[in-house]
Amino acid sequence: MSEKKASVLQGFKAFLMRGNVVDLAVAVVIGAAFTNIVNSVVKGIINPLIGAVGTKNLDSYSSCLKGRCTGTGDSATGVRILWGSVLGATLTFVITAAVVYFLMVLPMSKYLAKAEARRKAKEGTQEIIEVTELEVLKEIRDALVAQRGSGHSER
Repeated sequence: MSEKKASVLQGFKAFLMRGNVVDLAVAVVIGAAFTNIVNSVVKGIINPLIGAVGTKNLDSYSSCLKGRCTGTGDSATGVRILWGSVLGATLTFVITAAVVYFLMVLPMSKYLAKAEARRKAKEGTQEIIEVTELEVLKEIRDALVAQRGSGHSER
C-alpha cells in the first residue's frame, strides 16, 4: 500500500510541476491582482463620472409586470422586474471591458507590433548582409576561376 501512496504522490508532484499548471496558477494570481486594478479604476473614476450625469445606483429601478408592486421582501405584491440591476451590471461590464481594452490590451498590442516590426527589420538587414556576402564570395570565386583559366592558357 505504501507503493501506491508513493506513486500517487509522485503523480501529484508531476502534475504540479507541469509547466501549464504553473502558468495557470500565475495567470490566476495576476488576474486577481488585475481585477483589483480594473475595479478601482471603474469605482474610483468611471462610476463618479457617470454619477455626475445620472445616478450612481441603478438597483432601485424596477417595473411591475402584473398588478401594482407594493412592499419589499416577503410582503411584496405583484411581479417586480429589476431592470435597473441588470442595466447596472451591463454598464459595469461594458465599462470594465473598455478600461481593460483601452488601458491594457491596446497599448500592449501596439508594443508587441513595434517589437515584431523591429525584429523583422533586423531579420531583413541580416538577410541583406547574407546576400551581399554571398555575392562577394561568388565574385571572388569567379575571379579565381578566371585567374586559373588565364594561368592555364599562358603555359
